[in-house]
Amino acid sequence: MRTKSYDIITVGGGLAGLALAKAMAEHGASVLVLESQTRFRDRVRGELMWPWGTAELVELGIYDLLMDAGGHRVPWLDVYRGPKRMVHRDLVNTTTPGLPSTTFYHPQMQEALSEAARAAGAEVRLGARVRGIRQDTTPVVVADIEGREVEVKARLVVGADGRTSSARKWGGFKVQRDPDQIMIAGLLFDDLPVPDDAAHIFPYSKFGLSVLFFPQGHGRVRAYFCYPAERGYRLTGKADIGRFIEESLKTGVPAEYYAKAKAAGPLATFSGAHTWVDHPYRCGVALIGDAAASADPAHGQGLSKTVRDVRVLRDQLLAHEDWDDAGHAYAEEHDRYYGINHTMESWASQMLFETGPEADARRGKAIPKWPKDPTRLLEPFYSGPDQVLDEAARRRFFGEE
Repeated sequence: MRTKSYDIITVGGGLAGLALAKAMAEHGASVLVLESQTRFRDRVRGELMWPWGTAELVELGIYDLLMDAGGHRVPWLDVYRGPKRMVHRDLVNTTTPGLPSTTFYHPQMQEALSEAARAAGAEVRLGARVRGIRQDTTPVVVADIEGREVEVKARLVVGADGRTSSARKWGGFKVQRDPDQIMIAGLLFDDLPVPDDAAHIFPYSKFGLSVLFFPQGHGRVRAYFCYPAERGYRLTGKADIGRFIEESLKTGVPAEYYAKAKAAGPLATFSGAHTWVDHPYRCGVALIGDAAASADPAHGQGLSKTVRDVRVLRDQLLAHEDWDDAGHAYAEEHDRYYGINHTMESWASQMLFETGPEADARRGKAIPKWPKDPTRLLEPFYSGPDQVLDEAARRRFFGEE
């Protein structure tokens, strides 16, 4: 059975798919969002945007919407050596966007964006399972909707279905992947008394460990424990919560942070290896967010890149009558800024997560210089991939000059 055609179908109703649906529906496009979940629930994932991601939220006109849905301003970055804070950076006054970082709780964000997309005129279908994409003259999506199989045409199909994207396979994209280096275990806590005006990073690089705390306000914190993949284990489920805390304390996190904290969500572990496709557009199918390129969650760039993808694709679609030209223009720009992000994260991982005498010597040269001059930290992390990332930036980060 064939139903009506749309300008855009997004496969996935997360941040990427819903933000694009809202943005394009506001410009008169007919948009269908197909989301497999019947209700939005908590999962382990990134929930911090650095200032450049906040700027993209503003550009898309959804910053106030997310703040009204429980979003939280995080104006400071704190980096520790053991329990001692060595960097306390004012992100608002020292970054190019001049904005704070932003955190939010994913289910609340999805509910708010879903309602906003509908209000803009998009059709959002929950519980819709996409079975495939055919790239005929016009792309066709095959999906189970309300208990029946339908085929729906679109001028453009957008794969926004995350780091394990099926749309990549259906669209014929070649997936590339870095080797495993870091594993990231994540857990949501309530009543964890970390100061809620800062993103907190506790690296213990001698053993390749790091703890990240991203507060969401009112004592709710998304916590991550990063460790070498070569250790060969995964922390998952209620039975491993105790070990999550025990391992996290090895980085110098104050034990009192966990004394009264209560787990408020699932515990799961993921590889930090980058997974990406070159040129994420072909034959009427575009990929955005983690479907196009999933960054290492240990560095917190994924959500900012996702909203950059949405904004760039929106702008290209509005600038070109021929959406095939728009898709290629988006993909070329995506490869540029993702390439900067990928290079930057490889340098940061080399500094923070590699172990051994050579790595220790590298850190001994660089890290003591950071408190005196926080701009030695790689600026694209905070101000975005339009910042200069060249040999001079690398040398300053590694303390070579």
